[in-house]
Amino acid sequence: MHPAFGPLTGRTVLFAQPTAELYGSDRVLLESVEAVLNADGRAVVALPSRGPLEAALVAAGATVEICETPVLKKASLRPRGFVSFLAATARGGRAGRRLIARVAPDAVYVNTVTVPLWIALARLARVPVLAHIHEAEGSVSRPIAMALNLPLLFATRVIANSEYSVSVLRESYPALARRTKVVYNGVPGPTAPRSARELLDGGLRILFVGRLSTRKGAAVAVEALGVLRARGIDATLDLVGAPVPGQESYQSDLLTRVADLGLAERVTLHGFQNDVWPALEQADVAVVPSLYNEPFGNTAVEALLAARPVIVSDTSGLREAAGGYLSSRRVTPGDAEALADALAELGTDWPKVRIDAAVDAFSANEKHSPELYRQTIAYLVSELAAGLPTARTTSTARSHARLTTNEV
Repeated sequence: MHPAFGPLTGRTVLFAQPTAELYGSDRVLLESVEAVLNADGRAVVALPSRGPLEAALVAAGATVEICETPVLKKASLRPRGFVSFLAATARGGRAGRRLIARVAPDAVYVNTVTVPLWIALARLARVPVLAHIHEAEGSVSRPIAMALNLPLLFATRVIANSEYSVSVLRESYPALARRTKVVYNGVPGPTAPRSARELLDGGLRILFVGRLSTRKGAAVAVEALGVLRARGIDATLDLVGAPVPGQESYQSDLLTRVADLGLAERVTLHGFQNDVWPALEQADVAVVPSLYNEPFGNTAVEALLAARPVIVSDTSGLREAAGGYLSSRRVTPGDAEALADALAELGTDWPKVRIDAAVDAFSANEKHSPELYRQTIAYLVSELAAGLPTARTTSTARSHARLTTNEV
């Protein structure tokens, strides 16, 4: 229930989002929208396409607008990709200007660095803009990193999801990093987390949640299961997630490898699941075996909130997400033997590990409290918009620019 009067009463916040899915940054966007709504503000979200995020936003009370938005990728900086990006920017620019004129926002909230056009559109419309960093491409060359992060220099305020993300930003723009505030993701946990089962009857149940992609390392989890089976250790693996659109071959290759290892009866693919808690409740341990740098690790936090031990790659933001917990373990990225060793160790120490995981659930809930996250975001956004007249008082003056459709 929204308050009768809150710090954003009478204010409209326009959110710009690059995808309409329900993975990490998408879920955090949903929490940010909830923050504005709970503070009695109006939230309008510009999505580039239809998708599961749209239904979640509407259910929360937000207004969704479908607006073409160019998404900046590393490929966009190559000659052919840059031409396509410029063409999409021209189309998206026209659509975005119309949307800003119609919505008359008091602030624009740009979720991720991949939609920089919205920063430019907001500043041209003289609307303050908050940029929320969810990326940390520490492995790219400095010129590319500088190009990707350049638009952030024009944001009114910048926040990041981890200290690691800020450290990567510092390599490109030290002054910008100094004025970037870290706000840890608010991650809603299960209503009543249940402790892991007392006995590992039928073998260790391993869970992978995330994109089925090379980056996320699902294949490493499969290889680790193969190592465990070769050692005579009983275990199964559940994979919850879908491949990146256009990269379905990864899933096909993964299934081929599962068959080659003789694991067809031990590996189950569940596809994308909006609600991950049933899968975590059935699991004994979660793995996050990413091969490359991650800005943070929402899936690791979700496992901890569910009172399940988690094994993550010893890299980047995953160290930050899983650090300081009794039941978390770190292994070398891409090392299936090391992952298998860690899984076997958890199984051996299971009576202690399951108790540690139950304790960790309380710690994770305190650190990633959605309530605290929402209060922080509401404060930052209200502070940003404080110097402007409310959307309600300016909407009449801008009514000449209003359109009559939700399709821009």
